[in-house]
Amino acid sequence: MTRKEYNEAVDLYADNLFRFVVKHTQNRMLSEDVIQETFAKVWEKHETIEASKAKSYLFTTAYHQMVDTLKKEKRSTSFEGEDIKQDDPLSHLFDVQKTLQEAVNRLPEIQKTVILLRDYEGYNYNEIAEITALNESQVKVYIFRARQTLKNYLKSTELVA
Repeated sequence: MTRKEYNEAVDLYADNLFRFVVKHTQNRMLSEDVIQETFAKVWEKHETIEASKAKSYLFTTAYHQMVDTLKKEKRSTSFEGEDIKQDDPLSHLFDVQKTLQEAVNRLPEIQKTVILLRDYEGYNYNEIAEITALNESQVKVYIFRARQTLKNYLKSTELVA
């Protein structure tokens, strides 16, 4: 990948990468750090990366960097920054988006990842498998289980009949 292709990839995918990571971490500053590290790692290897594979490589690198960062954060201290909190215990009954975000946050990490990649970012099963280093059938199973969990959670909050 040339310098120009790298810069184009940054322009094209930076927002999507950031949105993907921030939905996982719920922490803007941590997400910015993950994205910065991702672009640094990709730049170090830019000469060996095909331009056509830049998107997949960026998301794969961001995913692994995020997992590593979250593991380090859990070992050292609790998150600092912009955590999402609910002030009113009944507010979830009226705010579907907050309730859905809360439900997604309760998912196991791998289910959360595949759901975000599929339903929020629009990747196909094969692309998700490549990013997460799973096979396609595992991706489908995790997505199915995550959707079942989300469905049950939303039913329990009486938002879905």
